[in-house]
Amino acid sequence: MAEAADIQGASPAPVRRRWLRRTMVLLAGTPVLAALVYSPATKAEAAQGSSVDVQLMSMAPAAPVKGDTLTIEGVVVNNGSETITDAHVGLRVGPPLADRSSIDDAAERTGFRAGSDPGEIDSAYAVKIDALPSKVGRPFTLTVPVNKLELDKDGVYQLGVSLSGVTDSRPSEQVLGIKRTFLPWQPEAAGTRAQLAYVWPLISTTHVTAETGSDDVQTPVFLDESLAEELKPYGRLGQMVSLGKELPVTWVIDPDLLATVDAMAKGYRVRVPGGKPVQGKNKAVAEQWLSSLEAAVQGKKVVALPFADPDLASLAHRGKDVSGTLGQLRPATDKAKQAVETVLHVPASTDFSWPVDGAIDPSIVNVATSAGAHNVLTRSDSLQESGALGYTPSAARPIGAGTTAVVADADLSTAFEGDMLSAANSTLAVQRFLADSLALNLQPTGEQRSLVVAPQRMPTVSQVQTMAAALRGLQAGRWTQPSDLEAAAAAKPDPGATTQVPGAGQYPEDLSKQELPVSAFEQIRTTQKTLDQFKVILTAPERVEIPFGNTTNREMSTSWRGRPEEARLYRDQVQEYLIGLTQKVKVVPKSDATLSGHSATIPVSVQNSLVQDVHDLVLRVKSANPTRLMFSDSEQPVSVQGDHTQTVKFTANATASGPVEVTAQLFTKDGVAYGEPRKFTVEATEITPTVMLVIAGGVLLLVLAGIKMYASRKRVAARTAAEESTQQSDESPDTGPQSTDGSGTGETVDR
Repeated sequence: MAEAADIQGASPAPVRRRWLRRTMVLLAGTPVLAALVYSPATKAEAAQGSSVDVQLMSMAPAAPVKGDTLTIEGVVVNNGSETITDAHVGLRVGPPLADRSSIDDAAERTGFRAGSDPGEIDSAYAVKIDALPSKVGRPFTLTVPVNKLELDKDGVYQLGVSLSGVTDSRPSEQVLGIKRTFLPWQPEAAGTRAQLAYVWPLISTTHVTAETGSDDVQTPVFLDESLAEELKPYGRLGQMVSLGKELPVTWVIDPDLLATVDAMAKGYRVRVPGGKPVQGKNKAVAEQWLSSLEAAVQGKKVVALPFADPDLASLAHRGKDVSGTLGQLRPATDKAKQAVETVLHVPASTDFSWPVDGAIDPSIVNVATSAGAHNVLTRSDSLQESGALGYTPSAARPIGAGTTAVVADADLSTAFEGDMLSAANSTLAVQRFLADSLALNLQPTGEQRSLVVAPQRMPTVSQVQTMAAALRGLQAGRWTQPSDLEAAAAAKPDPGATTQVPGAGQYPEDLSKQELPVSAFEQIRTTQKTLDQFKVILTAPERVEIPFGNTTNREMSTSWRGRPEEARLYRDQVQEYLIGLTQKVKVVPKSDATLSGHSATIPVSVQNSLVQDVHDLVLRVKSANPTRLMFSDSEQPVSVQGDHTQTVKFTANATASGPVEVTAQLFTKDGVAYGEPRKFTVEATEITPTVMLVIAGGVLLLVLAGIKMYASRKRVAARTAAEESTQQSDESPDTGPQSTDGSGTGETVDR
């Protein structure tokens, strides 16, 4: 990502020039005196160790033709402790190299070798440097007409750019530093040109969690915003698209990347540590990248890897004995074709599998073809030639059972794996790639061959730019012509080529150490079992099947290599999130209950905190002591609406008094226990008929006593009222009419 940010805002064309300018600014102390003719000196002798670092920042044209002028820009840095004087930078051209082994030998040489290294060309094209102080650098530019290089026949020529000069301790002129590179010379189109298929991989790491929103479209939750940096115009994937659009390549795509960016373009959220996911901010970036990619792949061959680019070697070596693991490959392949055609609207082939670094053994081949692929993309350092042929055969090799090994050239495929951020490294890599490709075509076979280049899965920005520069160097088509991966697989195999798949013991140890462990596949299996049990109770199971199915594929991805802790954390988070969802459907904790009498109803509640309904559940209650407490209907079906709670009533019968533990447990319709059981205690109390009669008699006596007390109090109250009435009559004047009532109001008459 730092590399992508470093060139953010710059256009691809001036990137190399900007690297050169940056280096010049850092290193140059005084302006270089270029193109000055110096007087020929006596033959320089090799110094006792190079004290000058010669860096070649650019070379144009990379593959010249007659009439061109070769321009080499670079920097010389004095790493010694003494000032170098009377110095000059000169160009040396060696004889054509015989074969690829000679190219390898020349590339490995470092210091100058008097007697074996060629002399300088015409001194008129040297660059004079009066003085080069210690720890100081000077830029230079060599400009030489190609016709002065004496390139007399087609082939690969070694070029040497050297600095010669004197120091106080070395008063005679010596070569103090040299850098070698290669010049491919094929000015006219070759009679037979190799067909070259170049794999252009669009693959990234996992960016999506298993979490989704509760809305109808299930808005995905991303781990972070790092993918957006790759998608931006001068990010890694942005550069892959913009540069690949103009190149004759086969697009090899992980459909998970397409699905991820497509989801991003429709709206997404981003996980926040310790908080709720927030709205993603790079929807427009995703939309632009998808639009650019769709335009770039029109009319091109597209190969879709299985979804999430599963680690075939890990599956073959560590996962195949874990039940259910290999069964994930078929749905991953089925999803691949659909994803590419849905998002990009172009046809895609799913007939290729690509093990890590093209390394194969019999078990990897078996796994790679188990989901229907007939072509395995391997590499020549895995399926190696014996050397008896004397040339590199075509890529296609039949290896049995209808399977074709498509063998990519190892040297060409690994040409850009180094630090290409340095302009010097990038320049050398381009020249070496062009030299190797020309040397391949010059091999005496008499037949046209089909070659394949499969670079690293996730090249950096600078590696992508260097790859593109090398392919542009081939576009003139003088010794290669563009092809595609499908054509390479279908090409006529060389009958003398090796078809024997290397044994398991030959699989590279460094790759084996990076494989997913067995425990990873066991954890994935456990998560899958939890998912299988969960989805049977859901009325809309696809809301979990799709996101978790994709997540299962992502857990097996090749991109986890070299990142074991991140892979483990991802698996843990997926598992924890799924378990959290399953726990949203549960038996509600219940307090203890008391049962008086022979029979009573005990309620048990089931809660569903999911947004969708659940069904096909059974709630069972079980008494720990059926002789004391039993249930007449211990099992009842349960269906609960989303975000609701349902109460189920069970009839309990007690035969004896005392506490009884009761367990309430949910089960699926298949009889598998679901969730945690809930335990509570029922206090049962036995009441016999005799006790009931005694209680009834007591109650009757109490009622009668109450009536008697009430009547007595009424009589007392009546007498008191009568006496008070009589007293009042005696004391009153005899002035009113005589009352005709037999008794006053409220009066009581004893009978």
